[in-house]
Amino acid sequence: MEQQNFEAKNQMIRDKFRALKNGSPEMLKPRLNLSWSNWGFGRESLADSAKRLERAQLSFIELHGNHYGADLGYNVNETRRILGDHGLKVSGVCGMFSADNDLSSNRAMTRQAAIDYLRRELPFTQAVGGSYLLVVPGAVGRPKAYDDIEQDRSVETLRQCASWFAEHNVQGAIEPIRAAEVSFVHTFADAKHYIREVDSPGITHINGDVYHMQAEESHIGEAIVNADEMLLNLHFADSNRSALGHGSLDVATIIRALYVIGYNKPGRYVTFEPLGPGGDPYPAMYGRPDKAKLDALVFDSIRYFRECEELVLAD
Repeated sequence: MEQQNFEAKNQMIRDKFRALKNGSPEMLKPRLNLSWSNWGFGRESLADSAKRLERAQLSFIELHGNHYGADLGYNVNETRRILGDHGLKVSGVCGMFSADNDLSSNRAMTRQAAIDYLRRELPFTQAVGGSYLLVVPGAVGRPKAYDDIEQDRSVETLRQCASWFAEHNVQGAIEPIRAAEVSFVHTFADAKHYIREVDSPGITHINGDVYHMQAEESHIGEAIVNADEMLLNLHFADSNRSALGHGSLDVATIIRALYVIGYNKPGRYVTFEPLGPGGDPYPAMYGRPDKAKLDALVFDSIRYFRECEELVLAD
């Protein structure tokens, strides 16, 4: 054996990248669009989060989809004002699906809560200029299946809302999550199958997450290349779900794979979401923010990614 399997796949991606660089160098000029998912900042105010991201020279933010009820969540006008003051645009909204609003639940009231959640979140996403809303087919933090037809219920429930995505000019992106956190749709292949079952023009994309992909995909870069145009957003953190540079993630190969599929264009985002290890990250949204730690998390991650990107492009 001359190479381990992952090394052969790394080399395949490197070869594709070099062919692109040699044949169409102009395609590498735009840099990847970086964003940050702010729900991991806990109870910090949007204004404080926006100030930090502005200092980090980010242009985009992925907003916490926090419209859990009619009287809850970000106000459109206030959100626009705060983000405008700090030069930030909304890439999209991170849809939050727990046991309280589970599309696949065996309780009709819970599925209705998921429908009502989407009814609130989609017009907000459009109003603040977001291009996508992330959808998790089953509850995060519930790794045990209800039964063997939960995906059928999820597909049926989302179909009822699917036309709303197109009506609001918002793209639905299905997020596969590792088996330790959800009971189904763990891989990009699973997400593609789920999307085919929903069968709606408003829901045709995938939101990847490199942390989950480490556990569920045989090779992160290969999965990215195979997803191609379906990949709309990619959540990023190091191998231990911490700031980049604090783990062992092969960032360079992922960057090469993204350039190979032409991901460095408008409407495609690398969105940082370092939430720390654990089976259920949702408690992070209620945590007390430590501003110094959050500053280091953001600045370390952005610096490390950009340095890796330049290293790859100079290779």
